[in-house]
Amino acid sequence: MSRGKKLDLAIGASFDDDWAVVEEKKTTAVTIKQPKEHTLVFKREKRRGKVVTLVGEFFLEKKEAQNVLKKLKASLACGGSFKDGWMEFQGEVQERLKPLLEKEGFRFKR
Repeated sequence: MSRGKKLDLAIGASFDDDWAVVEEKKTTAVTIKQPKEHTLVFKREKRRGKVVTLVGEFFLEKKEAQNVLKKLKASLACGGSFKDGWMEFQGEVQERLKPLLEKEGFRFKR
């Protein structure tokens, strides 16, 4: 009455196998620096056909980085996020962003 192949429950594993060991991610210790000790770089990427401006790499506590990001997004009137030490801003905002970060005390690579 059944059409196709029968299902076999013993395919691929035996009931005597133990749980697999999963390696945990190693977290790297982030050294926290003062704003004047940073050397930031701009990058420009296209994601889904739209331009994204990346600034980084920041060595700040996550809470402090979120506060800086919130101020910058309000000043630029654009969206953005903080991921893996890099701030991402929607659009091409490098010319407007650089003076704002310099005002906060950050430096840039030449």
